[in-house]
Amino acid sequence: MPSLPDAVVLCGGAGTRLRSVTGAAPKSMATVAGRPFLELLLTQLSRSGFRRVVMAVGYQKEVIREHFGPVFLGLQLVYSEESTPLGTGGALGLAAPLLETDLALVMNGDSYTDVDLGQFVTTHTASGSEITLAVVPADGRTDCGSVFADATGTLSGFAEKQEGSGAPYINAGIYLLPKSLLLKTPAGQQFSLERELLPGWLKDGRSIRVFVGQNVCVDIGTPERFQAAQQVLANAERNAAKP
Repeated sequence: MPSLPDAVVLCGGAGTRLRSVTGAAPKSMATVAGRPFLELLLTQLSRSGFRRVVMAVGYQKEVIREHFGPVFLGLQLVYSEESTPLGTGGALGLAAPLLETDLALVMNGDSYTDVDLGQFVTTHTASGSEITLAVVPADGRTDCGSVFADATGTLSGFAEKQEGSGAPYINAGIYLLPKSLLLKTPAGQQFSLERELLPGWLKDGRSIRVFVGQNVCVDIGTPERFQAAQQVLANAERNAAKP
């Protein structure tokens, strides 16, 4: 297996839709399956052999810093701090100079998919593609980004959060992206990775592939999904802990 890249966790969101159940806590620090959601993501990275993570923080960043510090479960944590909301794309651009590897594994801080991250990196490297995103089969949800790909796994289009798209996959919120591309994003501007950067890169003819997992993709973006995630993620944790 190739050496693992630095990871970036996008955990700067305020989670305004979750305030009724989480109060003023950052969305990624909402308690799920008995502990802050962000701990589940960092545990997944640690178990998969990653060693360095850039935490892209924003809203109540001091809460995340104080909880995790500079080291967690063997992971070296460095912090990229936005002073104003930059969106997922702007946060990535701000974090890019902190990367020490040419490739970055990027994870949304409010969703969890128990894909094999090591296999994800291996498949990406073998494919020769510039960008790979993890996807799972569509499950009828219309509030997640939908993804089209051909039979070879080459990405062919997006349908971001729209009903009746007929897309076979949904975006799992895990990406492999080259640092060089992230460094070219406009500094200090607010924009979206999902709605602007990825479609723009596809339009520009960048080589983008999908990595299809059969795992359940769970996100905590609304009170309903937050409640539904509790048992699903408790089970996922128990299964991951089994020898």
